[in-house]
Amino acid sequence: MPFSSVTGHRSVIELLARAVARQALPPSLIFAGPEGVGKRRTALALAQALNCEHPQTTAAGGTDACGRCASCTRIARGVHADILIIEPGDSGSIKVDQVREAIDRAAYRPFEGRRRLVMVDEADALQSEAQNALLKTLEEPPAASVFVLITARPDVLLPTVRSRCQRIRFGPLSPQDVASVLMGEHGLAAAEAQAAAAAADGSVGRALADGAEEAIDAREAAARVLGAAAFSDVRRRLEAAKVLAGSGADRDEVSRRLLAMSSLLRDLGVLSAGAAHALANADLQPQLQGMLRTFDADRALAAFAVVDRGLDALERNGSPKIVADWVALHL
Repeated sequence: MPFSSVTGHRSVIELLARAVARQALPPSLIFAGPEGVGKRRTALALAQALNCEHPQTTAAGGTDACGRCASCTRIARGVHADILIIEPGDSGSIKVDQVREAIDRAAYRPFEGRRRLVMVDEADALQSEAQNALLKTLEEPPAASVFVLITARPDVLLPTVRSRCQRIRFGPLSPQDVASVLMGEHGLAAAEAQAAAAAADGSVGRALADGAEEAIDAREAAARVLGAAAFSDVRRRLEAAKVLAGSGADRDEVSRRLLAMSSLLRDLGVLSAGAAHALANADLQPQLQGMLRTFDADRALAAFAVVDRGLDALERNGSPKIVADWVALHL
């Protein structure tokens, strides 16, 4: 999993690769960004770049790993002696004993590589005592060690911890990047991957957690409801509300369908602006083009606001059926 295998985050990857090449990598880093976008994978790619036996030079002058040597292979398998991973235990937290053990090991010279990398995954799960134990090491890390704290909630970390680390910001992936990962690494068919990616808010992890079948069902239902909104007939709209509510008016099901509708409405606005290259639901472009007859830019924006109010009502414990009826009548 060298840098070249990481999907998205090109500016971050180039920054890290150049820092490795110039031996200018900060010794204490925070990888901050949404869950499921590749922060841990990037940290492992960094570990490979630091220890690869046959490093490669990138087009931008950075250093990347070959991904094939013994060191790269051992890091990918999670058995390299100099790559230490700290993560939450059964309690859901990271305790001070875990941190102290890693600090003790980091004090020695690397056993088999050039640099030791200590990764703290889900660093926001560090107990306060564990964070305090890290402070001196983060401020003055051993010469051959790099500490990488990975978190989706950096503000949960103590200010003293944050101030001792260089923060690297990861943004959401594009829907195209999420779909590419789902197809290439998880074996999803193109339609499943596109549907799951459109609803995943830029996170591969979320796409996998939500499930492709549910995403396809939600998107199909949302498209049917938007199609019914072309008619002012109240009866048709109430029938559409039944589609939106699903079989049992389940809160999570209605929420998924409203989120899918938000994605479709966003794409209608994108098409109205002539930016088809930015579609989240690119595989539905012909269908979306047909919807433009009903949803011009202004109406798409107004409908988006209606859906947003519906989602807010669900979060405030509103009845899923009543929310579905209200949204269908106000689109």
